[in-house]
Amino acid sequence: MGSAAEVVKAYFDAWNTQDEAKVRGTLAPDVSFVGALGAADGVEACVKGLVNGMWKLSPRVTVVHRFVDGDDVLTWFEIHPAGGAAVPVANWSHVEHGRITRIRVTFDPRSILQQR
Repeated sequence: MGSAAEVVKAYFDAWNTQDEAKVRGTLAPDVSFVGALGAADGVEACVKGLVNGMWKLSPRVTVVHRFVDGDDVLTWFEIHPAGGAAVPVANWSHVEHGRITRIRVTFDPRSILQQR
């Protein structure tokens, strides 16, 4: 699929277009996700979490900067919850053999939890 930076860029591009097939193609079958609002193991659980969770919360994201260190990519981005201010997020992704194998996400969820 390409370099780690290209794979992670494709993941975020798929988020912004809500392209389920494209996002699935960036993830390894055994991908592991851990974030502020939940965790998921495996490609199906991760895609389901995006489609039913984050895409509904924030159908688009704004990538502020991407830091690359070999197979590790840190993406600093903003989610845009409806009716709320942009929320800064740090996403660390590890890429092996052209697919994301681990995603760790951190952000302050208080403003999002208050909207629910």
